[in-house]
Amino acid sequence: MKRHMIAIMLSLGLCSTATAAQSEDPLNSPMWDYMRQIFIGDAPYQFDDKIVVEVPAFAEDPTQAPVSVDATAYSGEIVKIVAWADLNPIQHIFTYYPHPDVVPRVSLRIKVQQGTAVRAAVLTKDGSWHVGGQYLDAAGGGCTAPSMGNANPYWESHLGEMKTKLFARGEQGRYKLKVIHPMDTGLADGIPEFYIQQVVLRNSDGGDMARLELSQPVSENPVISFDVRDSDSKHIIWMRDNGGNEFEQTL
Repeated sequence: MKRHMIAIMLSLGLCSTATAAQSEDPLNSPMWDYMRQIFIGDAPYQFDDKIVVEVPAFAEDPTQAPVSVDATAYSGEIVKIVAWADLNPIQHIFTYYPHPDVVPRVSLRIKVQQGTAVRAAVLTKDGSWHVGGQYLDAAGGGCTAPSMGNANPYWESHLGEMKTKLFARGEQGRYKLKVIHPMDTGLADGIPEFYIQQVVLRNSDGGDMARLELSQPVSENPVISFDVRDSDSKHIIWMRDNGGNEFEQTL
């Protein structure tokens, strides 16, 4: 009986240790628990190397730091992807709802206020989250710097203009688009927030294929890349900003 109790206690101890190890943040961010509550809540999660987040070793321009999220390991199982930067004053970067005909991979550029963990959490159909991330080093100040376009009258007459290009990748294709928009965070003195909130990729019939919900940390004049499974299909991009302006273009 005594040996049996010791075995149970050891087993519980091992389980407890395994659980603690699983939930330990590999990036050692002081904000992890707080961010987890905001973006994941109490749902089950695991840190997962299959969620690939790519950032530069150092953000030379803290207003234009490239970030790429690749969740193709869970293609067909994804409900949504949420990305954020732990130490930004506005943490949320985007929430992405991919369609089965869209490869769950997206790239864009962000503003960073200081060195921070950048994360992507992928919710799969079984109700669990898979979290990947990288540390992005930066001199900082990107989020509170006024946009260059705000002081330039050019953007007012060209707001929402897009340049797009399709890169063939075998049967798949990658759309890279750039849109003129100041993407003001509202954190610079005297400049209200003004940013694109929604980006929707549609098929030629107007049906939604993928949806991005953006936040203020996305860089001025956003450059966004989507991957589609069929490069021969025609697609449309639609956007709306927080001022109610809508922009649409055939890709």
